[in-house]
Amino acid sequence: MATNTCLSLPATLNFRRKINNLTRSSITDQSQAQSASQTAKRHLLRLISDQDRGLRTQSDPQKLSQIIEAVDSLAAIGKDTVTTGESLSATWRMLWTTEKEQLFIIKNASILGTAAGDVLQVIDVEKKSLNNVITFPPDGVFVVRSDIQIASAQRVNFQFTSAVLRGKGWEFPLPPFGKGWFETVYIDDEIRVVKDIREDYLVVERAPYSWTE
Repeated sequence: MATNTCLSLPATLNFRRKINNLTRSSITDQSQAQSASQTAKRHLLRLISDQDRGLRTQSDPQKLSQIIEAVDSLAAIGKDTVTTGESLSATWRMLWTTEKEQLFIIKNASILGTAAGDVLQVIDVEKKSLNNVITFPPDGVFVVRSDIQIASAQRVNFQFTSAVLRGKGWEFPLPPFGKGWFETVYIDDEIRVVKDIREDYLVVERAPYSWTE
């Protein structure tokens, strides 16, 4: 018995070395992937930092091209991840977008006698709800309500159900007006990057508060 144990020892040690090497390799790969995603994310955030939520990008095709390239880089990093889980549920604050309707409202908020405040997406995966919100401090808000369905690992389908423009002591309801889908191509504990059915782009951050009607 002692002889058998002695003979098996090199094989056991060799097996342990292989396991340790695999573990170190896995940790190294994870570290490199995290480093790549953080570098790509910082690059994107630098590009959009002076773009006034996308208003300036509208007249700068070169900057738009650079931002889309940065978005595509993050999308490549996140291509095999599930982005439609519970981490999608949050109050998301817009940093940058190409959505012309939202940018038009932001640009022309002075019509309402104010400036646009936070622009939000409020998502609740469990309740299957999405609210698109534009605030007009101190009391105004425009809310578009939607039902959502998880379609795949990264795609969410939505159907608009109602909308309302509300001020202090008044509100103006609007009819629902369409449906579509969006794909969250990258998500982490700070930001989320989105492409949608109209080939628009959206970059949002987790807001430091939860918005409710």
